[in-house]
Amino acid sequence: MSNAQWFLLLGGLFLAMGLTWSPLRRLPVTSAIIYLAVGLLVGPTFLHLFHFNPLKESALLEVLTEGAALISLYAAGVKMPVPVTLARWRTPILLAFVSMFVTVGLVAAFAAFVLDLPLGAAILLGAIVAPTDPVLATDVQIRHPGERDRLRFTLTCEAGMNDGSAFPFVMLGLGLLGLHDIGEDFIRWALIDVLWATAGGIGIGVAGGVLLAHVAHRIRNLGTRHELLDDFLGLGLIGVVYGASVALNTWGFLAVFFAAVALRQTERKLSGGQEDVPDRLRFDRDAEPAEGESGAAIQAVSEESLIFKEHLERLSELVLILLIGGTLFINSWSWRAVGLSLFLFLIARPVSVMVGLAGTRTPWKLRGLVGWFGVRGIGSLYYLMYSIQHGLPEKLALELIHLTLIVVALSIVCHGISVKPMMERFWSNSSR
Repeated sequence: MSNAQWFLLLGGLFLAMGLTWSPLRRLPVTSAIIYLAVGLLVGPTFLHLFHFNPLKESALLEVLTEGAALISLYAAGVKMPVPVTLARWRTPILLAFVSMFVTVGLVAAFAAFVLDLPLGAAILLGAIVAPTDPVLATDVQIRHPGERDRLRFTLTCEAGMNDGSAFPFVMLGLGLLGLHDIGEDFIRWALIDVLWATAGGIGIGVAGGVLLAHVAHRIRNLGTRHELLDDFLGLGLIGVVYGASVALNTWGFLAVFFAAVALRQTERKLSGGQEDVPDRLRFDRDAEPAEGESGAAIQAVSEESLIFKEHLERLSELVLILLIGGTLFINSWSWRAVGLSLFLFLIARPVSVMVGLAGTRTPWKLRGLVGWFGVRGIGSLYYLMYSIQHGLPEKLALELIHLTLIVVALSIVCHGISVKPMMERFWSNSSR
């Protein structure tokens, strides 16, 4: 496609979505399905007006997916309820770490024994498709700061953390393929890639968020009038925290998420704001924001910059899903890829959730919905491009591209079709 055709396609799609947003929101499908359908239509599946080659454009796609994930992680972090408590965060922590480990193990076993991939590639594939996505899962995530919906909170918080908790397994897979130093008996991997990178990323993020909250609060309380560009501050926090994390070999995705969490938590404390919700989150879809919550007189970097970040998130979702549709051919839908997707959605994800939440008091209704709504998307594409940029052999790279793209595409379709009806049914039953 020429530049003019690209402008016409994207401009027409933006206009169509902008003019028909209200009726589209009432459809029983998500906007991601519409973007994917357009990509399939103009891509090699049907009209073949363009073909996006993720292997040749892996460097570009890595940057695009990296930026989209960072924006989404920031948006998710500033929506976390105040204050952070272990009782409230226990379920998503178990999902992000214990369930993540189980999912990687189950997918790796399937890839090794059914798809006949070498062990390193099997673990790498498990790490790529295991994390849930903060970009494409907007329909099942928290919609505004302080929302009382326990299901949305659990899914949002899990997605915010497991983009970082998957990284050690990515490095383990690359190490077994000879593309990363994991040390003798995995000692370097355990100490550096697991312990240091995880703890360091969280620490850098919390420190950055707390520092920015104090600086902004101090400037706003100066005697002279001093306005702040909150959108720039939010982007600046993302850039500085992520850059510092990468430079210090820690997980930048964890750092950005926890920087956003710490920013909002600290701003609420400094402003004297009340808690968003009781310590135990409730199943309450229609609950109104608490007094002093988002939208009140409190001016904060976290909340003021959120709208801009959500617009960027929506823009990146459109462009990246359009490109996914433009990568797929009709013969891309092989039984290997479809079989992996069904195994992930119907076995690996539900089993990992049940194992991770075993022994907790999490309601079975919540476990079932969380087990199904493990949306895969942009994060998986980033890990894949990251691996390719680290020297993944071309034949293996093509195989993982094929498998990952079908997993993401089927996740968009299956979860996109089911999310609205299942959520409505869930709330209807809860009300009764």
